[in-house]
Amino acid sequence: MRPLIGISTYREQARWGSWDIPAIVLPANYVDAIEAAGGQPVLLPTGVGSAAVVERLDGLVLAGGADVDPARYGEESGRHTTVLRPDRDGTEVELLGAALDRALPVLAICRGLQLLNVVLGGDLVQHLPDEPGTAVHDPGPGLFAQHTVRTLAGTTTAALLGATTEAHCHHHQAVRRLATGLTATAWAEDGTIEAVEHAGRGFCLGVQWHPEAGEERALFAALVVAARATTPV
Repeated sequence: MRPLIGISTYREQARWGSWDIPAIVLPANYVDAIEAAGGQPVLLPTGVGSAAVVERLDGLVLAGGADVDPARYGEESGRHTTVLRPDRDGTEVELLGAALDRALPVLAICRGLQLLNVVLGGDLVQHLPDEPGTAVHDPGPGLFAQHTVRTLAGTTTAALLGATTEAHCHHHQAVRRLATGLTATAWAEDGTIEAVEHAGRGFCLGVQWHPEAGEERALFAALVVAARATTPV
């Protein structure tokens, strides 16, 4: 039986055919990556997800997307923090909390890493271009910045990706204060935290880049392997 991997989704205004209406959407490469790794992708609609659905999953992917509401880490929105999705925040906080309670395997991508850090008590840099010496991590709509990411020896991140890896980045926010319980396991050349792991909790790994946008599938494969251990025989 292929393990069931839940993937969080976007609720956005979308156009296709003759329609221009609110829709639940997700870039197809998330689904393709999970399927190719041997998992069964399950889309989790924003606004209706709950802790109960996590009981039926074997793993969870928190997908990329809009900025996490700064109110969740005790700040007001800066002038560049303009695209918020409070309904998605609420759904994903509940899903992630249930997954952590169950020690369910988790792969948190881009916004997902940021949410993981916030849920566990950390906070975020709201706009990286305001930080001196920071490279470009968001080159514009529909584009990825290519960065060489250095990993921390002895971690799951390094075991899966090697001492360095090439990352597809599209983010203007990042971890500032790392939450208690998380370990930084990869950095961009400018020092931006690019990966974290939840120490001592099984497979719980977050990356600030978009592995679904590249050809490297080791992270998805590792998630599915970990999820198989939770799948009923």
